[in-house]
Amino acid sequence: MNDFQINSKQKSQFEKYFLFLTEENKKINLTAIIEREEVFIKHFYDSLKLGEVIDFLKVKKLLDIGSGAGFPGIPIKIMYPELELYIIEPTLKRVRFLTDLVRMLELKGVQIISGRAEDLIVNFREAFPIVTARAVASLPVLLELCLPYVEVGGYFLAMKGSTYQAEVLKSIRALKLLDSEIIEECLYQLPENQGNRVILKIRKNKRTKEVYPRKYAAIKKRHL
Repeated sequence: MNDFQINSKQKSQFEKYFLFLTEENKKINLTAIIEREEVFIKHFYDSLKLGEVIDFLKVKKLLDIGSGAGFPGIPIKIMYPELELYIIEPTLKRVRFLTDLVRMLELKGVQIISGRAEDLIVNFREAFPIVTARAVASLPVLLELCLPYVEVGGYFLAMKGSTYQAEVLKSIRALKLLDSEIIEECLYQLPENQGNRVILKIRKNKRTKEVYPRKYAAIKKRHL
C-alpha cells in the first residue's frame, strides 16, 4: 500500500475494512482470502491500481458491477471520497454486508443497489462515465452486462488475471457488436509475488442497442 498516498484516516478505514471483512466472513461467504497481507495486496492494493488507469479526481461517479465484498468500488471510494459510488450486487447477504460496511466506514455518497445488472439497466442505461467489474464473469459476458451502463465516450474497466488474452480473443465479436474497443492493457505485478494482473481499458464509441443486455440465461447459453 506504500505505492499510494494514503492519509491517516484512510489507513484507519482500510484497517477497519479488513477487520470487518474477516469477522463477517465467518458468517457468510465473502472471500477465500483472509490473511492480512493477502487481503491488503490482493484486494485493497489491486483495487487501487484502477487509479493508474483513470484519474478519479476528474470523475464524478463510478459504477461497480458484482462488487461482492466491495472490490474494487469501496477501496476506490476510500481513496477518492468525493467520488459518487454505485454498487450493483445480486446477493442479498452481500448487499447487507456492504450496507453495514459503508455505514461503519462512514462513507457518504454510496448507493448499494440490490439486483442483477441485466434487470437494472432500465434505470441506469448509459448513465456512468466509468464502470468496472472484477472477478465476476468471462470478458465476453461482462462486455454485454457492463457496456450498456457506460455513457458514450466513457470506459469500462475490466480487471483480469494473467490468462486474460484468451478471453480477449473470445471477445472480438462482442466488442464489435457493442461498438467498443480495448484502448489500453495495463499489466502489473502484485507485491510480494502475489500474482500478475491486468486492467483492460475499454472505450465505448457509440450508443448500445436497446436489445443489450439480454437475459442472463441467454447470455450464458451463448455469449456475443
